[in-house]
Amino acid sequence: MEKFAIGMVLGCIGGALLVTNNYKMRTLVRKGQEEAQAKLDQMIDEKIKKCEKGAQKIAEEVEKDEKKTKKSEKK
Repeated sequence: MEKFAIGMVLGCIGGALLVTNNYKMRTLVRKGQEEAQAKLDQMIDEKIKKCEKGAQKIAEEVEKDEKKTKKSEKK
């Protein structure tokens, strides 16, 4: 995913340098790059949120297991 994002950004920049000969084309290329960057940022943010939720679930399970272990040790 990250390799794809980096490749896409570099491709956009390279294409922009080859194509941009006038002001209108530069603004169109910038707009396209900003949209692509926004989509990639959103995808990465979603991936991070999923990882954080998973880590939080694991932490909760560990806490529950610790409580069960402490209860069984007391008995």
